[in-house]
Amino acid sequence: PEGAEAIATSWQATGGGDAAIHCQALAAIATGEPEAGADMLEKLARGGKLQGLARAVVLSQAAEARLIADQATEALKDLNEALAISPDDADLLIGRANANDALSRSGDAMDDLNQALLLDPARADALVLRASVWRRMDMLDEARTDIDKALSLDPEDAEALVERGILRQRLGDLAGARQDWTHARDLDPNSDAAELAAQNLTLLDSGPPKK
Repeated sequence: PEGAEAIATSWQATGGGDAAIHCQALAAIATGEPEAGADMLEKLARGGKLQGLARAVVLSQAAEARLIADQATEALKDLNEALAISPDDADLLIGRANANDALSRSGDAMDDLNQALLLDPARADALVLRASVWRRMDMLDEARTDIDKALSLDPEDAEALVERGILRQRLGDLAGARQDWTHARDLDPNSDAAELAAQNLTLLDSGPPKK
């Protein structure tokens, strides 16, 4: 990404235009500057040159960067604009559900996830997020149904394993929780899911589970 950022800067100086700005924004996100990258993407999307689905894609990328930067309110604004352009886009709906969930708007998140799963029932990421929302609403049977379906689609889904481990712990199955978190941790030790799994394994013996 550092190389891409340098190339994009040079590209802009020689008339690269919007494509160079887009490249520079994505490079900034990849180098750990999601807020700066989101600013560039939003200016690009709202600058008047991009239209239709291209504008929706850039807004969705800006929203992803805002979520990385823990700026869910700004992400929600971007995703609302994108969905006004493409209302039946499952990716955008799942993105908005993540933003709503980060803002503790469980009902709105659930509405988006339900619509996304109607459009594409095989979206494991939507099933995992919906299971998490169900669990936090104390609707554990519904959560278990969703997480079981997600893992039937991909038994090696680390995020699904982390969520099932949390659910199993809630239901008193500590051995099952440990098994899921250990598996998730070992699948990709450098992932966010692995980090959360490792934290939960520690807390399993020393306190309440991470939620």
